[in-house]
Amino acid sequence: MTELTAATLNAADIGAFFRPRDIETLGVPYRRLRGLVAAGAVENLGGGLYRLAEVEPTELETVAMVAAAVPHAIVCLMTALRVYEIGTESPHEVWIAINRKARRPARVPAQIRVVWFSKAMLTYGVLRRPMLGVPVAITSPARTVVDCFRYRNKFGLDTALEALRDVLRQRLATVDEIMRTASVCRARTVLQPYMEAVLS
Repeated sequence: MTELTAATLNAADIGAFFRPRDIETLGVPYRRLRGLVAAGAVENLGGGLYRLAEVEPTELETVAMVAAAVPHAIVCLMTALRVYEIGTESPHEVWIAINRKARRPARVPAQIRVVWFSKAMLTYGVLRRPMLGVPVAITSPARTVVDCFRYRNKFGLDTALEALRDVLRQRLATVDEIMRTASVCRARTVLQPYMEAVLS
């Protein structure tokens, strides 16, 4: 019978957060999972989500937990800024985007803010990166900046401007990359004057 360790979960592309069905493929039935919870090797986080106790918690734990609970979600906006260490905002919720035809996720083990994307917005400038072994979809730095301008009414223009300056200063994205992304996201007209002001 397979040992449930960080190594076996990572090898199976599951990660530190999982649902019972995720580990059935490893030969771990629900009965054994309950035994691991009782022994303290696994933590029941509620909402059908579990966490391997041996994994060291990090600042990104909540993001990974939400990504495991809502695998079709894209981490974006304020949370993406935090992941990339852009700006000074520290959101209390995990910002995610989902298909505009999808329902708001229920039974998520953390506070979330949801925005709805459609068509190209669901794929353009969206990267995949592991967090605690969990595959997480997240907007790229350029896409995150553009989205901050697109959704500036939700948290203010100052946050968007700070993000733009910080991304350019840290060289996380080029001017061309940001403006190309703005064109695809139909935000070039909004972003252009601010870009010119930052570069002047």
